[in-house]
Amino acid sequence: MPQAPFAHSAPAHLEQAFAANDAGAALSLAVFADRPHVLAQLREDAVNAGYHVTSAQGIAALVSGDAHPLGEVIVFDCPVADAQTLAVLARLDMRVRQSGAQLIVSTSMEALDSVFGCIDQSRAQLLVDAGRTDFVIALGRVRALSPGHGVRELAEADRFALMRLTQQVEAIAQRLETFQQGGDSALRSPALAWAGSSESETALLRSARPALPHAPMVRTILRQRQQRARYFGADLFSDPAWDMLLDLTAARGENKRVSVTSLCIAACVPPSTALRWINQMITCGLFTRVEDQSDRRRAFIELTEAAADAMARYFTAIEDGPARPI
Repeated sequence: MPQAPFAHSAPAHLEQAFAANDAGAALSLAVFADRPHVLAQLREDAVNAGYHVTSAQGIAALVSGDAHPLGEVIVFDCPVADAQTLAVLARLDMRVRQSGAQLIVSTSMEALDSVFGCIDQSRAQLLVDAGRTDFVIALGRVRALSPGHGVRELAEADRFALMRLTQQVEAIAQRLETFQQGGDSALRSPALAWAGSSESETALLRSARPALPHAPMVRTILRQRQQRARYFGADLFSDPAWDMLLDLTAARGENKRVSVTSLCIAACVPPSTALRWINQMITCGLFTRVEDQSDRRRAFIELTEAAADAMARYFTAIEDGPARPI
């Protein structure tokens, strides 16, 4: 069941953790949202997280294009993908890239494909049916990526470690909220097993690639993996990277295109979590974004050639084993 956006309070320890800017000066932040309660909540949470909110207005403030000044961080709420809002978002995406700012976009599952198709320039953080904890964590990621914090200079393995740490912080925050409501949940600890480099990719592609596994077999593996949740709970075996790799492998064999919404569902984790993994998999060269030539507002996700090669070789390597991997 999707979370009602910003319907519960963020954990106090997270707000306090982000209250002081490491560089000694608050980052400037602008919020644009047409839902009054969301606009007020986003502004409050940004202030509590130590940001200097320079603007909190409706989306109409951006309709005139470059007339409205932007801050170092821009938050854009887009629950409905109407033509005017998407046009504004596409222009904002370009402006953010040109200015070097950071963009956070909040949307709904229904509008996800259209919104994703509009933001291909700024490397925006995309939140889907997000709660306040999701937003506070997104602000923390912005802080980590801001100039002077050195995250952009980290090695690939360190970026993966940061990714896993962010996931664990998110899981802990969600669990604390559940405890406050009198429930319980399991912690999620996903892993990403890819440290490919240009040298390893070249070595793989030098020799003839074996055929990818048959799509029906891959679909069977996916169904088997999903069955585990019926008996052990979804969080215990959460591995969105592998689930998405399997889904895209099957789709490649079926000659089907996979939308970002479909891939988020295949990941078996909350959409905002899945989107972070998708972005990381694109960054490390496993996934690629492909624009829909018949509708520029849509984009699909596919395996890169290096990832397809690795999947083909993996299944060839284990095909003589006693059982299929799940």
